[in-house]
Amino acid sequence: MRAAVLGKPVSHSLSPILHNAGYAAAGLAGWSYTAIECAEDELPALVAGLGPEWAGLSLTMPLKEVGLTVATAVSPVAAAVGAANTLVHQPDGTWRADNTDVPGMVAALGEAGISGAARVAVLGAGGTARAAVAAAAQLGAESLTVYARRPEAIDELRPVAAAMGVPLTAAGWAAAEECAAADVVISTVPKGVADPLQVPWRPKTVLFDALYDPWPTPLAAAAQRAGCRIVSGLDLLLNQALGQFEQFTGVAAPVEAMRGALREARRG
Repeated sequence: MRAAVLGKPVSHSLSPILHNAGYAAAGLAGWSYTAIECAEDELPALVAGLGPEWAGLSLTMPLKEVGLTVATAVSPVAAAVGAANTLVHQPDGTWRADNTDVPGMVAALGEAGISGAARVAVLGAGGTARAAVAAAAQLGAESLTVYARRPEAIDELRPVAAAMGVPLTAAGWAAAEECAAADVVISTVPKGVADPLQVPWRPKTVLFDALYDPWPTPLAAAAQRAGCRIVSGLDLLLNQALGQFEQFTGVAAPVEAMRGALREARRG
């Protein structure tokens, strides 16, 4: 059986190490997981050409929104968020879309001792930001402020916030340093975008930076120096992958083996 992570760029992805370690630990002989470079306009044809040996696909940027269009069935969370990071091959040959980023974010924050947050700030308004909005709702956020470079991108998040029942306030990127007032800050912007920010971090603020390459980011390093608790993209990568692994294989994910493989990969 086969599975893969799709995206562009995707060569940096640690998902193959993570999933293949899981297959080995679970005794799934004959299973393999690879990385495939794929742009948005290439996804429909690629998925349509996959045979029955394909169990599932992980989707990363920029495929999380277009991933919904190639699925026959969509999970409630993926539908509410309007983005999918997971495609699961069904017995009848169709594909089911899901979003494990949302429970993955909540689980990663839980590992850092965060089970709730009244004020949440999100940096960025792309596909991962959609999951961040849903995660904020699950944390019981009473206010959610999204800082982004494009106002129209924030507007695309409003239906997600409405579906999840969390009030959303839009803010321009010029005001992004004000995110320090939040209890939890979730950064979803691409590599380098948040590097120039001079955020006046407070020790009680938690930063969740969805990046992991390079690590630490300048944003995370500054927050850590200020005494903030940090949740990294590696924490998200692991927790969202656990759900994918179980949906692809039908067996419980060997959590510690996958965590260990991820840790070793980063050391290398």
